[in-house]
Amino acid sequence: MNYRILPLAGLVALALVSSCSETPDHRPVVSIEGDAFYIDGEPTYEGRYWNGNKIEGLLMNARLVQGVFDDENPETRPLFNYPDTGEWDPERNTNEFVAAIPEWRAHGLLSFTVNLQGGSPTGYGNKNWKNTAFTETGELKPAFMDRLARILDRAEALKMVPIVGYFYFGQDQNLKDEAAIIAAVDNVTDWILDKGYRNVLIEVNNESNIKAYDHEILKPARVAELIERVKSRTRDGRRLLVSTSFGGRYIPDAHVVAASDYVLLHGNGVKEPDFIKEMVARTKALPTYRGQPIVFNEDDHYNYDSEANNFKYAVESYASWGYFDFRRKDESDIKIGFQSVPVDWGINHSRKKEFFEYLKEITGE
Repeated sequence: MNYRILPLAGLVALALVSSCSETPDHRPVVSIEGDAFYIDGEPTYEGRYWNGNKIEGLLMNARLVQGVFDDENPETRPLFNYPDTGEWDPERNTNEFVAAIPEWRAHGLLSFTVNLQGGSPTGYGNKNWKNTAFTETGELKPAFMDRLARILDRAEALKMVPIVGYFYFGQDQNLKDEAAIIAAVDNVTDWILDKGYRNVLIEVNNESNIKAYDHEILKPARVAELIERVKSRTRDGRRLLVSTSFGGRYIPDAHVVAASDYVLLHGNGVKEPDFIKEMVARTKALPTYRGQPIVFNEDDHYNYDSEANNFKYAVESYASWGYFDFRRKDESDIKIGFQSVPVDWGINHSRKKEFFEYLKEITGE
């Protein structure tokens, strides 16, 4: 092992948790054949068709990026207090996430994106909170990685395929320079490989074309360098499958598609579902596209009862789709989306119920 974890007291607890966790006799393996995803050599949703559309080989997912969230800024941390306790608790957040995973899986969810720098914890926009699994020089923080391990272990037991994102444009400034970014990529990639996970996909950074990124190597012109760097890290001849995403409506840059094992699109801003099909068609028309799977892993549009909706049109284009519920409150002013912190990870509100019921219908799970 050559990744670096910050030597804090929490490292002891991390080692104890890791040594006591059960390693399954068989560890599920994600692979790609053509434009389809496979788990243990079998296509996902094997044999499934819905309304004449092939579902087999797709990877239905949700944006659940706050699974390891913590705010290290004492000034903003109270923004995320649980209403029942008046305090923020990152361990509770992860524990409730892990407890909810089986219910998501039972509805046909095979994948979710969790990010080591989260996403905006108030929906859209970024302020002064500090949520990052990396030190300023790129070492890994034990508490964050412990929480990630608990999530990945549960997903592995359920034969799911988590997408682990490394960087977010609201937090990359907390790494001091390009060398720190590269060190972080190496450290977390090695950590995943050394843990033995074979069911994990990598998203180098969320929406690489967003201008808020501070480091040039995380922007479209150079992010392929990091994709290639992830691909270069191996254990016993195996490596991680990797891509990166772009903002809503954006067609990926050709050289990034050339480097990617699968292609990530976002449906934010796509109010007309026909454009979902156009995004897929334009991606496939890129000169460097070679038939990889196409995955929407963020889309904040719903209307599942409509004949034209983004999820349906993605499926009709043979693209996987990802649910993104950034921020909604109920009559008690409680945050109910899957991104706003503190997060209710259950399927307890109408928007989530509608998604998971539609997902179950499509996948036949």
